[in-house]
Amino acid sequence: MGGWFDDIFMRVVDIVQSFPMLILAMALVMFLGVGLLNVILVTAIVNVPIFARLARSDIQSKKHLEYIDAARCSGASGLRIFAVHLLPNILGPILVQATLSLAWAVLNVAALSFLGIGINPPTPELGVMVAEGAKHLLAGAWWLSVFPGIALAATVFAFTLLGDALQDHLDPRRRAT
Repeated sequence: MGGWFDDIFMRVVDIVQSFPMLILAMALVMFLGVGLLNVILVTAIVNVPIFARLARSDIQSKKHLEYIDAARCSGASGLRIFAVHLLPNILGPILVQATLSLAWAVLNVAALSFLGIGINPPTPELGVMVAEGAKHLLAGAWWLSVFPGIALAATVFAFTLLGDALQDHLDPRRRAT
């Protein structure tokens, strides 16, 4: 839509994006408190700027195309144009970004839990398992932190591969003929 709301919202997004994701997540968790729901909320908050920028730039590039002008001339409302014409066309890049953001979210949650400000024990979480296993490294029990670390790496790698496969499938220019 543009206008003053768009300008203010994007400046807030710029401010949020100016901080490293993990540092901002740490500050917000310390402000809100430790716990599963707060970690989920903080992870969502620090990922909003990525999706806001992606959706805004995609809509900005598509809103002056011929089919949007034709829908506008036929009397379609702004909400209908968004829901019927714009949203289906920007959904692909957003889904790809969602899978990549899931990989980063898993890493951020594990990092917060490793530092002791994320999800508390006894709730099972890979960052907590790595931190607990690190206490026993000098005693020779290396597997207590290595195997959760491998599981964490495999999870991140799987989400990244899923995002790449989605991008190949949803982008017609990248499809193999």
